[in-house]
Amino acid sequence: MPKAQKKKFTTASDPTGSKVAAEKHLNSVFKFNTNLGQHILKNPLVAQGIVDKANIKPSDIVLEVGPGTGNLTVRILEQARKVVAVEMDPRMAAELTKRVHGTPQQKKLEILLGDFMKTELPYFDVCISNTPYQISSPLVFKLLNQPRPPRVSILMFQREFALRLLARPGDSLYCRLSANVQMWANVTHIMKVGKNNFRPPPQVESSVVRIEIKQPRPNIDFNEWDAADNDESMSVDNSSQYTEIVKSKIEQVLTQTEFSDKRASKLDQTDFLKLLYAFHQVGIHFA
Repeated sequence: MPKAQKKKFTTASDPTGSKVAAEKHLNSVFKFNTNLGQHILKNPLVAQGIVDKANIKPSDIVLEVGPGTGNLTVRILEQARKVVAVEMDPRMAAELTKRVHGTPQQKKLEILLGDFMKTELPYFDVCISNTPYQISSPLVFKLLNQPRPPRVSILMFQREFALRLLARPGDSLYCRLSANVQMWANVTHIMKVGKNNFRPPPQVESSVVRIEIKQPRPNIDFNEWDAADNDESMSVDNSSQYTEIVKSKIEQVLTQTEFSDKRASKLDQTDFLKLLYAFHQVGIHFA
């Protein structure tokens, strides 16, 4: 996996001398690329509330995804030992570096310039993100699949995506995303954030959630669990003979587990684990 570039920018220090004034200055003059999901959080009270909910320790390394011009970053730097910020836009990285240049926080900030999904991440204790909507689901699963997962992640998403993360069996929004994430983590809602708290305003409302990965993790293979609801993922021959055998075994499992008349949207994590184990017992595995 390619490593993101560690970029150093030599620019003048921020002339405003004030955190809030700097935010207003940057937010008013910077042209944002909404195609990359660049909607900068401009409300300082909301930004501080997000950082406070992370309960950052002085010894913590914090990963920030999509720091933008640094409205969250400067607040994280006040509490953490170090911030590793992954930013795709070189203009944003330059503005963020300019913002902390000449301050005590300068040495605590490391910027990785590149695509978050292609970036090899260092160790971190906490993740905070005003998440670009295009990578919402990939970001969550990359965090869940870290060898040493963060203690807590405080993540801002579009409201509907956040509600899917939180949905329970039987809810109208309960889906594969809900079941997969809740198998590996505890998800709680922190706050709603209206569209007018951003520049430029997005078309939809947002929500902030807390994700805490379960320890110990469930004793199942992450990739198999993620694939288990995809018929094409079953490791069997595709010939008609094997297809009939598989169908027979599936019917057998559903009858034995008494799930043949139940909809997937009504099943919780315990039910899905029972199904996965039953499939293993008849020789069906997922890849």
